Amino acid sequence: MCGIVGIVSFSAVNQSIYDALTVLQHRGQDAAGIITCDGDQLCLRKDNGLVRDVFHTRHMLRLRGTMGIGHVRYPTAGCESSAEAQPFYVNSPYGITLAHNGNLINAEELKQNLYREDLRHINTDSDSEVLLNVFAHELQRRGKLEIDHEDVFAAVAGVHRRCRGAYAAVAMITGFGIVAFRDPCGVRPLVYGKRESAQGLEYMVASESVALDTLGFELIDDVRPGEAVFLGMEGGMFKRQCAEHPRYAPCIFEHVYLARPDSIIDNISVYKARLRMGEVLAAKIRRERPDHHIDVVIPIPDTSRTAALQLAYNLGVKYREGFIKNRYIGRTFIMPGQQQRKKSVRQKLNAIELEFKDKNVMLVDDSIVRGTTSQQIIQMARDAGAKNVFFASAAPPVRHPNVYGIDMPSKDELIAHDRTVEEIAAAIGADWLIFQDLKDLVKAVGRGNRQISEFDCSVFTGEYVTGGVTDSYLSHIENMRNDSAKQERRIIDDEVLEMHNNA
Repeated sequence: MCGIVGIVSFSAVNQSIYDALTVLQHRGQDAAGIITCDGDQLCLRKDNGLVRDVFHTRHMLRLRGTMGIGHVRYPTAGCESSAEAQPFYVNSPYGITLAHNGNLINAEELKQNLYREDLRHINTDSDSEVLLNVFAHELQRRGKLEIDHEDVFAAVAGVHRRCRGAYAAVAMITGFGIVAFRDPCGVRPLVYGKRESAQGLEYMVASESVALDTLGFELIDDVRPGEAVFLGMEGGMFKRQCAEHPRYAPCIFEHVYLARPDSIIDNISVYKARLRMGEVLAAKIRRERPDHHIDVVIPIPDTSRTAALQLAYNLGVKYREGFIKNRYIGRTFIMPGQQQRKKSVRQKLNAIELEFKDKNVMLVDDSIVRGTTSQQIIQMARDAGAKNVFFASAAPPVRHPNVYGIDMPSKDELIAHDRTVEEIAAAIGADWLIFQDLKDLVKAVGRGNRQISEFDCSVFTGEYVTGGVTDSYLSHIENMRNDSAKQERRIIDDEVLEMHNNA
């Protein structure tokens, strides 16, 4: 999960990209980067850290130009090196930079082909650099000194033929324009919009519509699966379907957890989707436990608030804010290690005792992944005096790893893997646990856009919409993503840094 943005304007874009990345900060807290184009000159700043920490006044002053792209990242493989912060740059042809959200499942094969056949060297372990070089090579194959948008679309078509997996990307061609494209299944989100200025129309692309809203851009549409949208530096917008067999299968977990509620993704309001999740979950509770004896519904902030509010309303039960959140602690879902996640939960939330004491409390969360956070929050509710603690998940059990750019751990670290609902309840310490049914989740989200006939629900089902996900590949990413592997890499990085400082 990352956030990307691209802007073509008639005035300086540095501040606008900075503001957009700040709005998209929830999509990645590990690293941030901005590159701008000032005529034929590129200006780049990227590093590890939050947007506010990476960019200072001296950096912003150097980011000159009226066109640029930006990125906020969190790593799916646990790498914390600033060398893998985005955007990435390749010199040939034309000088191209790229920012990417997603994950290529055939990155290793592509890397070998790029070296042996395309004579291109990959300098990092990032699949985003692979994607950039594939696009660059496909554009170079056109063999032209001066290109047009037709050449760009042909290059994107070549990317679709070679790359498998999830990718929403923005690529900037120096002195020419920006192209935004999305994989043939549309797994990761990407939208674009326009804004009137005195000189003419300005254009913007971003991972979520909320970034457009804050900068005064009017949402035009989603970049459709397999589609490319080109924004010329001299003005004009062009779009083209570049995939041979596109299908609409976006990631449903964007609506469950990842996206901001005020975003519209694939023409679906995230807020309304979460309201409907609460409705159907309340209906399941009434079916399974008509005498539920719930005194109060309390959300686990922030993502579950919308579903919890509607759930309480439909059950006719009081809704209360029982946890106060420290907003200066990052999202525990994307923190790099188990110990850090455990420590952060207590720092992040504090219970209001009077909302729990002597009550049957229904806690509502968007999902349960590792279960560590759920377990600690349930214990906090008991410590605050709750008589019984029930737990509701607005999503089905997460039983499988994600391969499309979300850092869901190896299956053995997922609390729902090979456990029944009763066993999960016992593991997290809940008196009663209820999960959303998958069919209800799909119905709740899909009601917002009838054109979408399927969603990527692989974390719930183990069925991957792009195909090509083998057992050996799953083993590979599990070995890369589990907490012990991340800790080992972190130790190595620290040792290398210490050696460098002592040299």
